[in-house]
Amino acid sequence: MFAERLIAHRGHARVAPENTLAAVRSALEAGARAVEIDVQLSADREAFLMHDRTLERMCGAPGSLGELEAARVRELFAAERERFGEHFARERVASLGEFSALIAQAPGVHAYVELKRVSIERFGVDAVLDAVLPMLLPIHARCTLISFDVGVLTAARARTHLPVGPVLITWEQRTSAAVAALEPEVVFCDLDKLPASGPLDVPGGALAVYEVDRADTARALFARGVRFVETFAVGELLRELRASEGRAP
Repeated sequence: MFAERLIAHRGHARVAPENTLAAVRSALEAGARAVEIDVQLSADREAFLMHDRTLERMCGAPGSLGELEAARVRELFAAERERFGEHFARERVASLGEFSALIAQAPGVHAYVELKRVSIERFGVDAVLDAVLPMLLPIHARCTLISFDVGVLTAARARTHLPVGPVLITWEQRTSAAVAALEPEVVFCDLDKLPASGPLDVPGGALAVYEVDRADTARALFARGVRFVETFAVGELLRELRASEGRAP
């Protein structure tokens, strides 16, 4: 039951560099049934997995992904050395095509693909969708587009049948006209932005909350109406939830 309610945030980011194929494989091996990743475009508009606006933390390189041609991005290693030292020294920056191919080989696993604002700002909504949508065809039946940018999700509605989910900037945004018009299948919100108590409801009824790494927090959120929790520690949280199931009141 719990596996279907957890989303691996940037893969199994507790044990491998986030947004890498290593992190995604680890999430799948840990039993994840849903994986979230972040997507940005290179200078020549190829989609890669990357969260930060700069390459420093993940790759130890200057500048941003959007300033580099795809050929140069493929030469970079997403080692995240501050956390992992040299253990992932040869882990390359993953392309969206590689991620899609990996998920295609994992039946029943859902992908949440976040379209990062840095690329929307640099290249525009249409260019981002042009680059991303073809790469998702192998997993089209089990993929959701998410973004802090409601505009790109609105544009996606006109171009694809993929489900969409806004990532809220504030909890109050869930009742905004733009979110209501979107009619999202899921809504994402940071744990720290939720009200302290009471039921949690969003348009469409499916709320995903990040970043959660404790079983007691996850269970309390489920009791308040949250559908999914997103976590960097998907394997650890899944084990803790299963172990605590028999102790539930």
